[in-house]
Amino acid sequence: MTKTTLFLIAIVGLIALTAATRVNECGSGKALPDTTQVQITNCDAPPCRLKRRTKVAIEQKFIPSQDVQSLKTSVHATILGIPLPFIGVDGTDACGKIFNAADNTPATCPLKQGTEYIYRNEFPVLPVYPTVALTVYWALKENEKPIACFEVPSRII
Repeated sequence: MTKTTLFLIAIVGLIALTAATRVNECGSGKALPDTTQVQITNCDAPPCRLKRRTKVAIEQKFIPSQDVQSLKTSVHATILGIPLPFIGVDGTDACGKIFNAADNTPATCPLKQGTEYIYRNEFPVLPVYPTVALTVYWALKENEKPIACFEVPSRII
């Protein structure tokens, strides 16, 4: 491949990774006001297609409304009204996956109120997951209180 071809492939891949995903506020069903807050690979608009045997990357910008000492990831899929945790992601420590939005350097807990951060993570779509429509609930919580949260209609394929 030529350098030009490789460059074009890299640009297309970067565009695919940086497109914002339209997601909803937790519990309200209303779209988040800032559409650049959440990016999910290969998903610009719901329902997001989550392909089994792949990994899906999540990036979420957020500004804590209070100082935060620790963060846990809370992730589940709601299928027929029943919340089912995403294995290997739900309940994990989120502090090691936080970056300063201003300069993209790693940030660790505690986090400061009013400062913009970026949370990055990925999760496997396991082959045991059924092919079904669902709503993904993704939250960063301190002591079970959501600090940042979104929901997105999805489909496992």
